[in-house]
Amino acid sequence: MNVRELIPWNRDKENGVFKSDSNHPIVTLQKEMNRMFENFSKSFFDFPAMQNDMGLTQLISPKIDVVETEKEIKVTVELPGMEEKDINVNFAGDMLVIKGEKKSEKEEKKEDYCFTERSYGSFHRSIPISTAVDRDKVDAKLKNGVLKVTLPKTAEAQKETKKIKINCE
Repeated sequence: MNVRELIPWNRDKENGVFKSDSNHPIVTLQKEMNRMFENFSKSFFDFPAMQNDMGLTQLISPKIDVVETEKEIKVTVELPGMEEKDINVNFAGDMLVIKGEKKSEKEEKKEDYCFTERSYGSFHRSIPISTAVDRDKVDAKLKNGVLKVTLPKTAEAQKETKKIKINCE
C-alpha cells in the first residue's frame, strides 16, 4: 500500500489513488508563482551586501538551538561577526528576546576611483519560555560568534518535572 493512499483528501473515489491534473490553470499558475519566488530569493541573496563575508545572511534569521534539562534551559545562537555591543538580550513577559544589528562600511580609495560599500543587517528573535526561571541568575556569554544564554530553572520548576510511563497495548 502506498502512503499517499492513506491521506483522505488525496483519494479519488474510483480507485483510491491521487490524481494530479498538472495542466489545470490553477496548478500552472501555482508552479509559475513558485518559480518566480525562487528566482527572486536567489537573486536577492546575490547582492554583495548580502554575501557571507560580513555574515549578514545569517543575521536575517540566525540559527538557534534550545535545550532543556532538569535544571536549566540553554539557548545557543549563531551570530558570526557580531560583537557584544551589537546584541541585546532581555525578558519581555515570558519571552526571551534576542535582538541585534550590524552595520559595516568598507571603503577603498585609489588614484582614479573611490569605492564605498555599506551593509546593514538586523534580527529579532523571541523564544517563549514556559518554565519558571530564576531571572537574577540568567547568564549570557558571547564567544567566537556564538551566544550562549543559560536560564536556570527555579526550585519549584525543577520539582514539577514528572516522568510519565507509556503503556503499550
